[in-house]
Amino acid sequence: MPAPIAIFAFNRPDHLQRTLDALAANSLADQSHVTIFCDGPRNDAERAKTDAARAVACAEIDAGRFASVNTVMQEHNKGLAPSIIAGVTSILNVHERLIVLEDDMLTSPFFLRYMNDGLEVYAHEDAVASIHGYGFPHAVPDPPETFFLPGADCWGWGTWRRAWNLFEDDATALIERIDAQRLRKIFNVDGCYRYYEMLEDTRDGRVSSWAVRWYAATFLARKWTLHPARSLVFNIGNDSSGTHCGTTSGWDSTLAFAPVPVKPQPVATDAIMYDAFKKFLLRDSGGRWNLLKRRLKRSLRACVSRCLSWV
Repeated sequence: MPAPIAIFAFNRPDHLQRTLDALAANSLADQSHVTIFCDGPRNDAERAKTDAARAVACAEIDAGRFASVNTVMQEHNKGLAPSIIAGVTSILNVHERLIVLEDDMLTSPFFLRYMNDGLEVYAHEDAVASIHGYGFPHAVPDPPETFFLPGADCWGWGTWRRAWNLFEDDATALIERIDAQRLRKIFNVDGCYRYYEMLEDTRDGRVSSWAVRWYAATFLARKWTLHPARSLVFNIGNDSSGTHCGTTSGWDSTLAFAPVPVKPQPVATDAIMYDAFKKFLLRDSGGRWNLLKRRLKRSLRACVSRCLSWV
C-alpha cells in the first residue's frame, strides 16, 4: 500500500488546487490516502482566503481522485512550523511512513512512484532519514539517478517514524550541539548557505522554521537523504504569495518527464553532487556573501601575518 500523504494548506486556494491536480495525475494517486491540514486565519481580513482554501480541500473529499481524503481544519492560526510538526507527528504516531507536501508543490506524474519506492527500499536503512522529491538545478554531466546528501530537506519529502523521532524542536539545543562539535562550517555546507544563521533566527523568534530544525537534527545524527538528479517537484510558491518566500526563479527546476528509478546504493555523500549542490547554493546572495566574508577573513589574516613578519 502506498504511504499516506499529508498536505499543508493555508490561504492560497489556487496554489492548493494546482498542487492537488498535479498529485492526482500520479499513477498511485487512486491508491493513496490523503490528509489535508488547513490552518486558520491570522485575522478576520484573511478569513475569505482561508475559507476558499478549505473549500478546495473539502471538494477533494468527494472528487474520487484519491483512495480517501481527510481534512483537518484549525479554528485559529497555528503557523506553518507548528502545523507541520504537529501534523507529521500525528500521522506517524499511527503509520510507519509518510509523504509530505505543502500547498505550493507541483509534482511530476512520477513523484509518488519515486517516493514510495524510496521509502520501501530504505525502510530498514537506519542511516537514511528521508526521501526528497525536489532536485536542485545543476550542470553535472551524466549524473546518477539518485544520490545522498547529509541531513534532510523540505520540498516534497517522505520519512519514517524512526527518523522523525530524531526531530528536535529546541533550536537552542541544536545550536549548542553544533557549536560543541565545531560543525558550523560543514552545517552551512562549507559556508555556502546560512543554515546556522537561520537556526539562530529560529531560536531568537525572528523566523519560525521547522525545516532548518529537521535538517539540523538529522545532520547531527549523521543521517542522509536520498535526492533525485531530475526533479520531481516544482515550487510554485516563490511568487511572493507565501509568508516565507519572495519572488525568485533561482530554485526553479524542470520536472522529470520520465520515472526516476530507485535502486539500493551505499549510503554516503556523493562528492560530485555535493560539490554541485554547493555551487547551486552559492547562487543565493547569502551564500555568496558568506563566501566573500570567508575569503576576506583569510586575506586579512594573511596580511596581518605578513606585516608581523616584517617587524
